[in-house]
Amino acid sequence: MKTYDVIVVGAGPAGLGAAIQAGQAGASVLLLDENDRPGGQLFKQIHKFFGSREHCAGTRGYDIGLRLLRQAEEAGVETALGHRVWGIFPDGSVTAATETESVRCRGRFLVLATGASENALSFPGCTLPGVMTAGAAQTFANIHHVLPGRDIVMVGSGNVGLIVTYQLLQAGANVKAILEAAPHISGYAVHAGKVRRAGVPILLGHTVTRAMGEETLAGIEIAQVDEHFRPVPGTEQTISCDTLCLAVGLSPRLELAQTAGCRMVWSGPLGGLLPVHSPELETSVEHILVAGDLAGIEEASTALDEGRLAGLRAAFRLGLLEAGDYEDRSAVIRQRLDCLRQGPFGEGRRRAKEEVWSRV
Repeated sequence: MKTYDVIVVGAGPAGLGAAIQAGQAGASVLLLDENDRPGGQLFKQIHKFFGSREHCAGTRGYDIGLRLLRQAEEAGVETALGHRVWGIFPDGSVTAATETESVRCRGRFLVLATGASENALSFPGCTLPGVMTAGAAQTFANIHHVLPGRDIVMVGSGNVGLIVTYQLLQAGANVKAILEAAPHISGYAVHAGKVRRAGVPILLGHTVTRAMGEETLAGIEIAQVDEHFRPVPGTEQTISCDTLCLAVGLSPRLELAQTAGCRMVWSGPLGGLLPVHSPELETSVEHILVAGDLAGIEEASTALDEGRLAGLRAAFRLGLLEAGDYEDRSAVIRQRLDCLRQGPFGEGRRRAKEEVWSRV
C-alpha cells in the first residue's frame, strides 16, 4: 500500500487548491476524483469570474481549470481520475474503485473536498423525463454541447439558476420563465439583468405545483405562494415546456466525512449538515481536513482559497513549512476569504462560518 503525505479527495477548485499548495511545499500528493477529468464544476463554467487577480477575475471558468491543472502538474501532484473513493479508515488509508479494480493507499493527512449535490423538489410528475437539475442542464449544454430541451422553465433565481438560464439562451434554447418562490431575486443583480434584457420574465412569489405529460414532460402548472410558501388556490396557470430545470440550492456531500467519523453540525446558511471544522479547516478527526462546499456552500473563489488554506495547513502539520512562513502565507489567504465574506451576500456566510468554528 503506497503512502503519500497528503491525499486529496475531489479535484474541483477546493481540491486543486489544496493539492497545489501542499505539492508546492514539498509534500507528496495524490489527487483522487471519480470523474474522467479534473476541475469539477469549473469546466462547466463558460462565463467570466468576478473578484480579484488571485481569483482569476475576468477569466472563464474552464480556463481557470486549465490553469490550476498546469499548476498541479508543476507541483508534482499525482492525479488519479475515475477513482470513486468509497472507504476511509482510521489509519489514514482510503479505498477507491475504478471500473475494473479496487485500490487502497494511505495518506498522512487527508483533505476531503467532495463538493456538493444539487437539491430537488417533490411535486406530482417530478420524475417525468425532462425534469432535471440546473447542473444537469449545464452539463448537457456546456460539456456535451447538447441542448436538454427547446422550451425550458427554470425554478430558482439564485446565481446558479440565473447563470444557467443565460447559458441555455446562448445555446439556442427558449427559456420561457424563471420561477422564484421568494419575494425577491436570490442571485446577483448583474446576472438577473442579463436574463431580463434577453426577455426572460422572472416570476417572484411563484412555484411549480405539477408537471404534466405522458411519457415526457409537456408542461407545468405553477401558482403563486403565500408568506409561508404555500400555493394560493385559484392562482394556478399552465406553461407548456419540454424541460424543467431545478436550481433550488446545494447540500454538502458529506458521506465520506461521516464514514471517517467527523463530527457534524447543522448550518442552514451553509447548506445544511456539514463537518465541524476550525478556521484552519481541521475536523474533529486528527488527520482529516475539509475544504470547499463540503465545509459549507459558498462561491467557487471561496472554495479555491479554502482549499489553498487546507493544503498549507497539511504541509505545516507535516513539518514542511516553518511557522513564520505558514502564518504569513495563510494570513494572505484568510484576508481574501474575509473580503469574499462581506457585503449583502457574504455577511451571512461569514457569521455562519464563525458559528461552525465555535463548535470545534
